[in-house]
Amino acid sequence: MAADTETKGKDTMSTAKTTAPAPAIVIDEATERGVQHLIDKAAPLLQGQRFDNVIDLLSLLSDAVDMSDDAMIQKLMKVYEEGVGAAWTLGNAARYAGAQAANTPPPSLLGLVRAAGDEDVRRGLHFAIRFLGVLGRQMKDDGAA
Repeated sequence: MAADTETKGKDTMSTAKTTAPAPAIVIDEATERGVQHLIDKAAPLLQGQRFDNVIDLLSLLSDAVDMSDDAMIQKLMKVYEEGVGAAWTLGNAARYAGAQAANTPPPSLLGLVRAAGDEDVRRGLHFAIRFLGVLGRQMKDDGAA
């Protein structure tokens, strides 16, 4: 019986699988040119292993999407809104100050001292001095490190 089941070293006990030939994919000429162009463009990325960076970036983006929840989105939106608001305020202040400076002659030194009598000017100068103080402290700390 063993001789009957083996024929020239091949197992005839297993059922023969008949696979249908894969259907031919019909691609028009424009698509074929497009795919070839894409392959040509991707070849240097693949050869230089720079395509790995693209995959890593997509993985990082996927992780960020997975980690983001409603609270994180709200915080990011708040930061965005505050940043846009600050930029808008600074832009308006610069435009307004520029328009005023263009319409008035440059003040003398005494005129600058008189301008400091205005409460808004003093508030702005105080902000600028504090801002420059923080900037100077950071520069000193950066130099010590």
